[in-house]
Amino acid sequence: MSRHSPSRDGPPASESRPPAAARNALQTALARLYDELEHTRTALGSLSGTDLKEANAGLVIAALRSDAIAEDALRSLSELAHRSHRDLLTGIPNRALMQEHLDAAIATSRRAHAHFAVFFVDFDHFRQVNRGLGHAAGDKLLQLGALRLGSAIRDSDTLSRHGGDEFLALVTGLDTPGDAVPVARKMLAALAEPASVGGHPLVLSASIGIAIYPEDGEDAATLVKHADAAMYRSKSSAPGGFCFFRESDTSAGRTDSTATVAAGAAAAARLDDLREANTELLMAALKAQEEELQLRHEQQRQVRFMAMVAHELRHPLTPLKLATDLLADGDSRDSDAMTRLHAIINQQVAHMSRVIGDLLDGTRIHAGKLKLRRQTLDLVALLGAVAEGCRPMFLRRQQSLRLALPPGPVNFYGDPVRLTQVFGNLLDNASKYSPEGGEIVLELCPGAGTRVVTVSDAGIGIAADALEAVFGLFVQDERAAPHAQGGIGVGLAVVRELVEAHGGTVTVSSDGIDRGSRFVVTLPDGAPDDAAPPG
Repeated sequence: MSRHSPSRDGPPASESRPPAAARNALQTALARLYDELEHTRTALGSLSGTDLKEANAGLVIAALRSDAIAEDALRSLSELAHRSHRDLLTGIPNRALMQEHLDAAIATSRRAHAHFAVFFVDFDHFRQVNRGLGHAAGDKLLQLGALRLGSAIRDSDTLSRHGGDEFLALVTGLDTPGDAVPVARKMLAALAEPASVGGHPLVLSASIGIAIYPEDGEDAATLVKHADAAMYRSKSSAPGGFCFFRESDTSAGRTDSTATVAAGAAAAARLDDLREANTELLMAALKAQEEELQLRHEQQRQVRFMAMVAHELRHPLTPLKLATDLLADGDSRDSDAMTRLHAIINQQVAHMSRVIGDLLDGTRIHAGKLKLRRQTLDLVALLGAVAEGCRPMFLRRQQSLRLALPPGPVNFYGDPVRLTQVFGNLLDNASKYSPEGGEIVLELCPGAGTRVVTVSDAGIGIAADALEAVFGLFVQDERAAPHAQGGIGVGLAVVRELVEAHGGTVTVSSDGIDRGSRFVVTLPDGAPDDAAPPG
């Protein structure tokens, strides 16, 4: 269903695999691909340049399999993102997602000068159910209540669990505040239908408070607060009804409402009862908060793993695919070209084997660390090899790559595979976001104690308000989306992590839209003894 509330048959049960199962399936597929790539790499070592076409079919199959694994990771990533905005018990949106919907409704209604209503729903006598029938029955009651409340609103409206036995409903498109009345009555009628939980007949009822935008508040926090105050007035006067917010609710507050409920001969006893109920609700809320926090941490680990799988497999595929395409279309008699393509393909197959091996190490991924295997290397040679690997991509887009490298070797103690990934990613980005015929510049400037590598282009540029965020996970400038070519906004986050793992920094600057961009990687000139231990 498209609604933001549960289906009428009950809380939604995800048809997809659990996050852990999805991760295990991906790891199995990665292990199979790793074996295939190692076999291909062994075969490549025994081939001459002119015999390279014999390996082409195997490489294409490996590339397709990698794409399939990456797409599976993206699907799992989408499912995890969906789960992270859902209440664990009822399956409806949680507070975070409701906040987003409230903010969106405020922005839309402000432009259209329209009304919407926030309904604060609190179940009556929920504590008695928990006490008498147990928490499992209480959970069933909350699930049933969410189902019935969801049936009372439209597909375009939003129902969320606010906490404990409290729910929020956002109903938009009201012509007048009075249009909220039939919605509240429909909610109460839906809840009042005969119910049975664990074989015990129950009568569901709730107290509802209503706040109207913009009369009762112009921001989400105020609207929720005022709907809550109206709900307490409704509950104190006659449970099972609804009230609109009025200014006196804020001055009276919950203290006056509690005093009203406790009025009469049994005031002291009932007040003690309320205190006990509040303690139970507080403990339940704290427990639920702790469980939700643990789940969110696990979801963050799963999201990171899926994102890294999607990115790591796609990154080396670009030159691999371009090279195999040229191989299939090229002239096998051009031995120099075939030898060059052989080197590119061999390098990328080795790269994929390495990164897949890292992905299979779940401990490092879950810890957010990718192991560095440092050695003394020549940055001039490394950047030249990276440029050569990307050359088919630039040829395909009729772009030029200008190298500004020192004539002699520039030594650095680092991980050649990960540095290749960093600079290959930056060159790939520069190409993607530059027009056909554009020029990209790769420059190395060794300084006093540093090695500075710059990748600059004259492409679409980066808006000033997007500069600070470009290195975030899953971040893409809206203007860049048409050029992303399936990217998910992970590449630059990986670049930053790998550069920082080497003790360096990466920054970006742009003169504005359509004025190009400039990425600067600064690496410290540390000797092996000064370097941080491998991750």
